[in-house]
Amino acid sequence: MAFVRNLLGAKKILGATTSKRATSSAPKGFLAVYVGESQKKRFVVPISYLSQPSFQALLSKSEEEFGFAHPMGGLTIPCPEDTFINVTSRLQ
Repeated sequence: MAFVRNLLGAKKILGATTSKRATSSAPKGFLAVYVGESQKKRFVVPISYLSQPSFQALLSKSEEEFGFAHPMGGLTIPCPEDTFINVTSRLQ
């Protein structure tokens, strides 16, 4: 049940905050995310990551900090870049 709630939350975040520019620059089947605490870096990740529990934990952190209003116009994940790379490298 928590998986469904997290997935629905991710869809709300994506639907509410992705700008036309952000979606057009990510290839089909991928998602652009902005990662970092002060300096944000853009990453493009497969949408299949949305179903992974470790990525959902990052999404939950994002929801806690930003709700559904992301300052970069796309999904912003407020964690250190090295943490994000560590989590996503295990998903590949």
